[in-house]
Amino acid sequence: MAILAPAAPFLTNPTIAATFNPMVWSKKINAKYYVDNQLMEIVNTNWEGEIKSQGDSVRIRTAPTLSISDYVIGSNLAYEVPTPIYQDMLIEKAKSFAFQCNDVQAVQSDIDLQNFYMDDAAKQLKISITDETFYNTFIGATPNTASTTAANTRTCAAENQGATAGVKTAGLNLGTDLIPVDTATPANLLALILNMGAVLDEQNVPDEGRWLLMSPFDRQILMQTNLAQAYFTGDNSSIVRTGRIGTIDRFTVYVSNMLPRGDTVKGWVAGQSALSSGGSMGSAVKRRCIIAGTKDAISFASQVNKTEQVRNPSDFGDYIRGLAVYGRKVVKSDAFCFGVVK
Repeated sequence: MAILAPAAPFLTNPTIAATFNPMVWSKKINAKYYVDNQLMEIVNTNWEGEIKSQGDSVRIRTAPTLSISDYVIGSNLAYEVPTPIYQDMLIEKAKSFAFQCNDVQAVQSDIDLQNFYMDDAAKQLKISITDETFYNTFIGATPNTASTTAANTRTCAAENQGATAGVKTAGLNLGTDLIPVDTATPANLLALILNMGAVLDEQNVPDEGRWLLMSPFDRQILMQTNLAQAYFTGDNSSIVRTGRIGTIDRFTVYVSNMLPRGDTVKGWVAGQSALSSGGSMGSAVKRRCIIAGTKDAISFASQVNKTEQVRNPSDFGDYIRGLAVYGRKVVKSDAFCFGVVK
């Protein structure tokens, strides 16, 4: 009996396939990747408890610095009147989300739609708050003003940034908008980290609780430095092998994709913003930032974290909405420093 070869590759009749062959929706949801959130690793929440229940600002007090004089027996002592020092942190920022979940869709779906949407909304809310906080506490109100040497164009102390950083020596280069530290030579990145440690040392910032925040791009550069070559000596804890940076020069190192950045002749933008959205900034070059400090530098307080569900008055289903009200402030500008790299 003759066997007839098909004239073309086997294809189910399109009409029959559309009518009788059901589409299978997988219950395995495709992975959605979220930006790493390192906000709570680098800020303090010392005053959050006091603002939770009432008020729209918290007054943060600092002990005044009293004068010390040489003592001479029989001399009249001059009594100093201590001057109160304080600063106010406003709880004035808010982020929200709102979506609807139809009853019919919720019942007929093979997954819990409401919790599915809520999980994404909560993560997006944290990302948005972190992005805003990083930008405004690191860059401040001068994103389009170029830093040159020690000009205070960032929110950290003037002595903690620029090409002449260091409150005692003014000899530590942390890079500027016009001349960033060139990390094409990986050793320069390691040298910058050491300089940042020295800048904090000159400000008498304690070793305890120091952190350093860098971009994924700078992490891979760091892996090319001598610091990463411990595996040549047989060290099983080499950061090349483990992928964990850990501690460098007393800094606990974190990686974030939300650090501010700037483009050629453009001002700084938030990590989640397009580089082209930066305002005009003369001779600035394309650059990234690396931040180092302690939790004493930036305070964060969340006052309202509320989610509520109400019935949709015009359809069968629910409205779900969430609100986060918070405040953030640089409370010790000398407790962190700003590095610029390219």
